[in-house]
Amino acid sequence: MIKRFLPSLFLFGVSNLCMAQSQVTSYLTGDAADVQAVTTGGIMLMGGSTDVDAALRWMISKCGGGDVVVIRSSGADGYNSYLYSLGKVNSVETLILDSREKSYDSFAVTRIRGAEMLFIAGGDQWNYVKYWKDSPVEDAINYLLNTKKVPVGGTSAGTAILGRIYFAAQNGSVTSEQALHDPYHPNVTIQRDSFLLAPFLANTITDQHYTQRNRQGRLVTWLARMNSDWSLPVVKGIGVDEKTAVCIEPDGTAIVYGTNKAFFIRNRRKGPEECKAGLPLSWKRKRKALEVHTIQGSSSGEKHFDIVNWKPLKGAVRSYYSVERGKLQAD
Repeated sequence: MIKRFLPSLFLFGVSNLCMAQSQVTSYLTGDAADVQAVTTGGIMLMGGSTDVDAALRWMISKCGGGDVVVIRSSGADGYNSYLYSLGKVNSVETLILDSREKSYDSFAVTRIRGAEMLFIAGGDQWNYVKYWKDSPVEDAINYLLNTKKVPVGGTSAGTAILGRIYFAAQNGSVTSEQALHDPYHPNVTIQRDSFLLAPFLANTITDQHYTQRNRQGRLVTWLARMNSDWSLPVVKGIGVDEKTAVCIEPDGTAIVYGTNKAFFIRNRRKGPEECKAGLPLSWKRKRKALEVHTIQGSSSGEKHFDIVNWKPLKGAVRSYYSVERGKLQAD
Protein backbone atom coordinates (compact mmCIF):
# COMPACT_ATOMS: atom_id res chain seq x y z
CA MET A 1 0.00 0.00 0.00
CA ILE A 2 1.27 3.45 -0.88
CA LYS A 3 1.67 5.67 2.15
CA ARG A 4 0.10 9.11 2.26
CA PHE A 5 2.69 11.84 1.86
CA LEU A 6 3.18 14.39 4.62
CA PRO A 7 1.59 17.80 4.07
CA SER A 8 5.00 19.50 4.12
CA LEU A 9 5.70 18.06 0.70
CA PHE A 10 3.04 20.35 -0.73
CA LEU A 11 3.88 23.64 0.91
CA PHE A 12 6.46 24.81 -1.61
CA GLY A 13 4.76 24.48 -4.98
CA VAL A 14 2.43 22.17 -6.79
CA SER A 15 2.80 18.44 -6.60
CA ASN A 16 0.82 15.73 -8.35
CA LEU A 17 1.16 12.55 -6.37
CA CYS A 18 -0.74 9.30 -5.97
CA MET A 19 -1.71 8.36 -2.43
CA ALA A 20 -3.83 5.79 -0.66
CA GLN A 21 -5.54 5.79 2.71
CA SER A 22 -7.20 2.55 3.72
CA GLN A 23 -8.20 1.20 0.29
CA VAL A 24 -9.08 4.46 -1.47
CA THR A 25 -6.64 5.74 -4.06
CA SER A 26 -6.21 9.50 -4.01
CA TYR A 27 -4.34 11.88 -6.31
CA LEU A 28 -3.54 15.29 -4.83
CA THR A 29 -2.37 18.42 -6.64
CA GLY A 30 -1.57 21.46 -4.50
CA ASP A 31 -1.50 22.01 -0.76
CA ALA A 32 -2.53 19.05 1.42
CA ALA A 33 -3.54 21.32 4.31
CA ASP A 34 -7.31 21.65 4.69
CA VAL A 35 -8.47 25.24 4.33
CA GLN A 36 -11.71 26.90 5.41
CA ALA A 37 -13.29 29.15 2.80
CA VAL A 38 -16.56 30.96 2.23
CA THR A 39 -18.42 29.30 -0.63
CA THR A 40 -21.47 29.95 -2.76
CA GLY A 41 -23.68 27.09 -3.83
CA GLY A 42 -24.44 26.14 -7.41
CA ILE A 43 -25.18 23.15 -9.64
CA MET A 44 -23.32 22.49 -12.89
CA LEU A 45 -24.62 20.02 -15.51
CA MET A 46 -22.14 19.37 -18.32
CA GLY A 47 -23.08 17.36 -21.39
CA GLY A 48 -19.90 15.37 -21.90
CA SER A 49 -17.09 15.23 -24.47
CA THR A 50 -14.76 18.26 -24.29
CA ASP A 51 -15.04 20.03 -20.93
CA VAL A 52 -16.35 23.59 -20.84
CA ASP A 53 -13.70 25.86 -19.33
CA ALA A 54 -16.15 28.71 -18.64
CA ALA A 55 -18.47 26.45 -16.65
CA LEU A 56 -15.65 25.06 -14.52
CA ARG A 57 -14.34 28.56 -13.91
CA TRP A 58 -17.88 29.45 -12.78
CA MET A 59 -17.64 26.65 -10.22
CA ILE A 60 -14.16 27.65 -9.10
CA SER A 61 -15.30 31.25 -8.63
CA LYS A 62 -17.75 29.98 -6.00
CA CYS A 63 -15.31 27.84 -4.01
CA GLY A 64 -13.52 30.69 -2.24
CA GLY A 65 -10.05 29.41 -3.16
CA GLY A 66 -10.68 26.23 -1.19
CA ASP A 67 -10.19 22.54 -1.84
CA VAL A 68 -11.63 20.87 -4.95
CA VAL A 69 -12.52 17.17 -4.83
CA VAL A 70 -13.14 15.03 -7.92
CA ILE A 71 -14.87 11.68 -7.49
CA ARG A 72 -15.04 8.89 -10.02
CA SER A 73 -15.17 5.09 -10.21
CA SER A 74 -12.54 4.66 -12.91
CA GLY A 75 -9.60 6.55 -14.39
CA ALA A 76 -6.94 8.47 -12.51
CA ASP A 77 -5.84 12.08 -12.04
CA GLY A 78 -6.83 13.49 -15.43
CA TYR A 79 -8.68 16.45 -13.94
CA ASN A 80 -6.15 17.53 -11.34
CA SER A 81 -3.77 19.75 -13.26
CA TYR A 82 -6.54 21.01 -15.54
CA LEU A 83 -8.78 22.22 -12.72
CA TYR A 84 -5.84 23.55 -10.73
CA SER A 85 -4.87 25.74 -13.70
CA LEU A 86 -8.34 27.25 -14.24
CA GLY A 87 -8.48 29.48 -11.16
CA LYS A 88 -7.46 30.05 -7.59
CA VAL A 89 -7.83 26.88 -5.51
CA ASN A 90 -5.88 25.45 -2.59
CA SER A 91 -5.84 21.93 -4.00
CA VAL A 92 -7.46 19.46 -6.35
CA GLU A 93 -7.84 15.89 -5.14
CA THR A 94 -9.26 12.96 -7.09
CA LEU A 95 -10.73 10.01 -5.18
CA ILE A 96 -11.27 6.68 -6.94
CA LEU A 97 -14.42 5.18 -5.39
CA ASP A 98 -14.76 1.97 -7.36
CA SER A 99 -16.46 -0.35 -4.88
CA ARG A 100 -19.22 -0.38 -2.30
CA GLU A 101 -16.67 -0.83 0.44
CA LYS A 102 -14.81 2.33 -0.51
CA SER A 103 -18.00 4.38 -0.19
CA TYR A 104 -17.80 3.68 3.55
CA ASP A 105 -14.15 4.65 3.87
CA SER A 106 -13.75 7.36 6.51
CA PHE A 107 -10.82 9.01 4.70
CA ALA A 108 -12.84 9.46 1.49
CA VAL A 109 -15.94 10.66 3.31
CA THR A 110 -13.94 13.21 5.32
CA ARG A 111 -12.26 14.55 2.19
CA ILE A 112 -15.59 14.96 0.40
CA ARG A 113 -17.25 16.69 3.36
CA GLY A 114 -14.28 19.04 3.64
CA ALA A 115 -14.44 20.10 -0.02
CA GLU A 116 -15.30 23.61 -1.15
CA MET A 117 -16.13 22.28 -4.62
CA LEU A 118 -17.12 18.82 -5.84
CA PHE A 119 -16.89 17.56 -9.42
CA ILE A 120 -18.29 14.16 -10.49
CA ALA A 121 -16.40 12.85 -13.52
CA GLY A 122 -17.90 10.87 -16.36
CA GLY A 123 -18.08 7.11 -16.45
CA ASP A 124 -20.85 4.57 -15.93
CA GLN A 125 -23.67 5.99 -13.82
CA TRP A 126 -24.81 2.53 -12.75
CA ASN A 127 -21.45 2.14 -11.02
CA TYR A 128 -22.08 5.43 -9.23
CA VAL A 129 -25.53 4.27 -8.16
CA LYS A 130 -24.53 0.78 -7.01
CA TYR A 131 -21.34 1.95 -5.26
CA TRP A 132 -22.44 5.27 -3.71
CA LYS A 133 -26.21 5.18 -3.18
CA ASP A 134 -27.31 4.70 0.46
CA SER A 135 -23.76 5.10 1.73
CA PRO A 136 -21.76 7.72 3.67
CA VAL A 137 -20.51 9.05 0.32
CA GLU A 138 -24.08 9.80 -0.70
CA ASP A 139 -24.64 11.53 2.64
CA ALA A 140 -21.48 13.59 2.15
CA ILE A 141 -22.52 14.76 -1.32
CA ASN A 142 -25.98 15.74 -0.09
CA TYR A 143 -24.33 17.60 2.80
CA LEU A 144 -22.35 19.65 0.28
CA LEU A 145 -25.45 20.31 -1.82
CA ASN A 146 -27.88 21.30 0.90
CA THR A 147 -26.03 22.21 4.11
CA LYS A 148 -22.53 23.41 3.32
CA LYS A 149 -23.75 24.76 -0.04
CA VAL A 150 -20.70 24.49 -2.21
CA PRO A 151 -20.63 24.28 -6.02
CA VAL A 152 -21.33 20.71 -7.15
CA GLY A 153 -21.23 19.59 -10.76
CA GLY A 154 -20.67 16.70 -13.08
CA THR A 155 -20.13 15.72 -16.67
CA SER A 156 -21.78 12.92 -18.64
CA ALA A 157 -22.61 10.23 -16.04
CA GLY A 158 -21.94 12.82 -13.35
CA THR A 159 -24.72 14.95 -14.84
CA ALA A 160 -27.04 11.95 -15.13
CA ILE A 161 -27.10 11.34 -11.37
CA LEU A 162 -27.66 14.97 -10.34
CA GLY A 163 -31.34 15.05 -11.25
CA ARG A 164 -33.70 14.22 -8.40
CA ILE A 165 -35.17 11.73 -10.86
CA TYR A 166 -32.40 9.92 -12.69
CA PHE A 167 -31.70 7.29 -15.29
CA ALA A 168 -29.79 4.64 -13.37
CA ALA A 169 -28.71 2.56 -16.41
CA GLN A 170 -29.03 -0.54 -14.27
CA ASN A 171 -29.48 -2.76 -17.32
CA GLY A 172 -27.30 -0.69 -19.62
CA SER A 173 -28.08 2.26 -21.85
CA VAL A 174 -31.28 2.64 -23.87
CA THR A 175 -31.80 4.26 -27.26
CA SER A 176 -34.59 6.63 -28.15
CA GLU A 177 -36.00 4.07 -30.57
CA GLN A 178 -36.13 1.36 -27.89
CA ALA A 179 -37.72 3.64 -25.31
CA LEU A 180 -40.35 5.12 -27.65
CA HIS A 181 -41.26 1.69 -28.98
CA ASP A 182 -41.81 0.37 -25.43
CA PRO A 183 -41.74 2.84 -22.51
CA TYR A 184 -41.31 -0.15 -20.17
CA HIS A 185 -38.36 -1.62 -22.01
CA PRO A 186 -36.12 -3.39 -19.44
CA ASN A 187 -33.41 -0.79 -19.98
CA VAL A 188 -35.67 2.14 -19.04
CA THR A 189 -34.59 2.17 -15.39
CA ILE A 190 -35.45 5.45 -13.71
CA GLN A 191 -35.50 6.18 -9.98
CA ARG A 192 -36.92 9.02 -7.93
CA ASP A 193 -35.64 10.99 -4.91
CA SER A 194 -33.47 8.09 -3.76
CA PHE A 195 -29.94 9.34 -4.33
CA LEU A 196 -28.71 12.95 -4.75
CA LEU A 197 -31.07 15.71 -3.65
CA ALA A 198 -29.92 18.71 -5.66
CA PRO A 199 -31.73 22.01 -5.10
CA PHE A 200 -34.11 23.09 -7.92
CA LEU A 201 -34.10 19.66 -9.58
CA ALA A 202 -37.20 18.10 -7.98
CA ASN A 203 -39.36 16.23 -10.52
CA THR A 204 -36.54 16.82 -13.02
CA ILE A 205 -34.48 14.31 -14.99
CA THR A 206 -31.29 15.12 -16.88
CA ASP A 207 -29.67 13.69 -19.99
CA GLN A 208 -26.35 14.37 -21.68
CA HIS A 209 -24.72 13.90 -25.11
CA TYR A 210 -28.24 14.99 -25.97
CA THR A 211 -28.56 15.69 -29.70
CA GLN A 212 -25.20 14.13 -30.58
CA ARG A 213 -26.54 10.71 -29.54
CA ASN A 214 -30.15 11.35 -30.56
CA ARG A 215 -31.47 11.11 -27.00
CA GLN A 216 -34.54 13.34 -27.39
CA GLY A 217 -36.92 10.39 -27.64
CA ARG A 218 -35.65 8.59 -24.58
CA LEU A 219 -35.88 11.75 -22.45
CA VAL A 220 -39.50 12.23 -23.57
CA THR A 221 -40.18 8.59 -22.66
CA TRP A 222 -38.71 9.11 -19.19
CA LEU A 223 -40.99 12.12 -18.73
CA ALA A 224 -43.98 10.01 -19.78
CA ARG A 225 -43.03 7.34 -17.23
CA MET A 226 -42.60 10.00 -14.52
CA ASN A 227 -46.15 11.19 -15.15
CA SER A 228 -47.69 7.73 -15.47
CA ASP A 229 -45.82 5.89 -12.71
CA TRP A 230 -45.76 8.58 -10.04
CA SER A 231 -48.78 10.71 -10.99
CA LEU A 232 -46.61 13.82 -11.22
CA PRO A 233 -48.72 16.49 -12.94
CA VAL A 234 -45.68 18.48 -14.06
CA VAL A 235 -42.56 16.67 -15.23
CA LYS A 236 -39.36 18.38 -16.34
CA GLY A 237 -36.21 17.43 -18.19
CA ILE A 238 -32.91 19.10 -19.02
CA GLY A 239 -31.02 17.84 -22.05
CA VAL A 240 -27.44 19.05 -22.38
CA ASP A 241 -25.39 18.76 -25.55
CA GLU A 242 -21.73 17.84 -25.63
CA LYS A 243 -19.28 20.72 -25.09
CA THR A 244 -22.07 22.57 -23.26
CA ALA A 245 -22.99 23.13 -19.60
CA VAL A 246 -25.92 24.42 -17.59
CA CYS A 247 -24.84 26.32 -14.47
CA ILE A 248 -27.58 26.93 -11.89
CA GLU A 249 -27.12 29.88 -9.54
CA PRO A 250 -28.44 29.86 -5.93
CA ASP A 251 -31.48 31.88 -7.08
CA GLY A 252 -32.37 29.29 -9.73
CA THR A 253 -31.02 31.18 -12.74
CA ALA A 254 -29.49 28.72 -15.22
CA ILE A 255 -26.62 30.01 -17.36
CA VAL A 256 -25.71 28.11 -20.52
CA TYR A 257 -22.00 27.97 -21.39
CA GLY A 258 -20.32 26.18 -24.29
CA THR A 259 -20.56 25.74 -28.04
CA ASN A 260 -23.76 23.71 -28.41
CA LYS A 261 -27.22 23.82 -26.83
CA ALA A 262 -29.25 23.06 -23.72
CA PHE A 263 -32.91 22.04 -23.77
CA PHE A 264 -35.43 22.74 -21.01
CA ILE A 265 -38.49 20.52 -21.44
CA ARG A 266 -41.80 20.39 -19.57
CA ASN A 267 -45.22 18.90 -20.23
CA ARG A 268 -48.21 21.19 -20.57
CA ARG A 269 -49.98 19.69 -17.53
CA LYS A 270 -51.36 16.72 -19.44
CA GLY A 271 -49.80 13.30 -19.57
CA PRO A 272 -49.47 10.81 -22.41
CA GLU A 273 -52.51 9.32 -24.10
CA GLU A 274 -50.87 5.90 -24.01
CA CYS A 275 -47.92 4.78 -21.93
CA LYS A 276 -48.12 1.02 -21.47
CA ALA A 277 -45.71 -1.89 -21.46
CA GLY A 278 -45.14 -3.41 -24.87
CA LEU A 279 -46.93 -0.63 -26.77
CA PRO A 280 -45.45 2.41 -28.55
CA LEU A 281 -45.70 5.65 -26.63
CA SER A 282 -48.32 8.19 -27.71
CA TRP A 283 -48.23 11.70 -26.29
CA LYS A 284 -49.81 13.97 -28.87
CA ARG A 285 -51.93 16.69 -27.21
CA LYS A 286 -52.49 18.39 -30.55
CA ARG A 287 -48.74 18.21 -31.30
CA LYS A 288 -47.94 20.33 -28.25
CA ALA A 289 -47.50 17.70 -25.54
CA LEU A 290 -44.20 19.11 -24.27
CA GLU A 291 -42.87 22.64 -24.41
CA VAL A 292 -39.17 22.92 -25.25
CA HIS A 293 -37.00 25.96 -24.63
CA THR A 294 -33.67 25.69 -26.46
CA ILE A 295 -30.73 27.90 -25.48
CA GLN A 296 -27.53 28.23 -27.45
CA GLY A 297 -24.47 28.18 -25.24
CA SER A 298 -21.64 30.70 -25.40
CA SER A 299 -18.30 31.40 -23.76
CA SER A 300 -19.76 34.39 -21.89
CA GLY A 301 -23.00 32.74 -20.78
CA GLU A 302 -25.28 35.62 -21.64
CA LYS A 303 -28.36 33.43 -22.21
CA HIS A 304 -30.34 32.33 -19.15
CA PHE A 305 -33.30 30.23 -18.02
CA ASP A 306 -35.33 30.52 -14.79
CA ILE A 307 -35.38 27.03 -13.26
CA VAL A 308 -37.67 28.03 -10.37
CA ASN A 309 -40.49 29.36 -12.55
CA TRP A 310 -39.44 27.31 -15.56
CA LYS A 311 -39.37 30.13 -18.08
CA PRO A 312 -36.75 31.67 -20.35
CA LEU A 313 -35.05 34.85 -19.20
CA LYS A 314 -32.96 35.60 -22.28
CA GLY A 315 -32.12 34.00 -25.57
CA ALA A 316 -34.40 30.92 -25.70
CA VAL A 317 -36.22 29.51 -28.74
CA ARG A 318 -39.53 27.77 -28.04
CA SER A 319 -40.75 24.63 -29.80
CA TYR A 320 -42.80 21.53 -28.97
CA TYR A 321 -42.36 17.77 -28.82
CA SER A 322 -45.09 15.23 -29.38
CA VAL A 323 -45.13 11.48 -29.93
CA GLU A 324 -47.49 9.45 -32.08
CA ARG A 325 -47.21 5.66 -31.97
CA GLY A 326 -43.58 5.75 -31.00
CA LYS A 327 -42.54 8.47 -33.45
CA LEU A 328 -41.15 11.69 -32.00
CA GLN A 329 -42.17 14.91 -33.69
CA ALA A 330 -40.53 18.29 -33.08
CA ASP A 331 -42.39 21.45 -34.12
